[in-house]
Amino acid sequence: MTAPVADPNETARRSAVVLLERDRLAAGLGFTLVSVGPGTASMSVVVTPSCCNGHGTTHGGVVFALADTAFALAANSHGRRVVASQCSITYLRPTGPNEVLLAQATERARVGRSGIYDVSVTDADGQVVALFQGHGRVVGDLLPPDAQIPPAG
Repeated sequence: MTAPVADPNETARRSAVVLLERDRLAAGLGFTLVSVGPGTASMSVVVTPSCCNGHGTTHGGVVFALADTAFALAANSHGRRVVASQCSITYLRPTGPNEVLLAQATERARVGRSGIYDVSVTDADGQVVALFQGHGRVVGDLLPPDAQIPPAG
């Protein structure tokens, strides 16, 4: 049994490793982890033609999934298993093929077993594409003390 991780940044990194290894949707859509820390996470994606809807713009489900993945990483960054209890998104402008989108999640409040996270999705020029808010609920441990996760580097 390994000792619990004392460094919050290492806990966040290990939590992201666990989640992303299991997240086939994020991998299938080409999501890339940009950064993760205690209560924060950033994910990016290059929009492919297969990610576009009948209007030729990025499918709202892809934008939502990107924001939701950043939310999940930020919410689970403390080593606890957090699931969404409620999420909402407001789409502000369309994007299309070959555009790079960045979702940046920030923890706004964490009290007891509940947390609220804001996610801003922007394009390569920094223009806001969508705003997402997720409410998370702790349901157990994500990183048990004996978790076998390779160290960084």
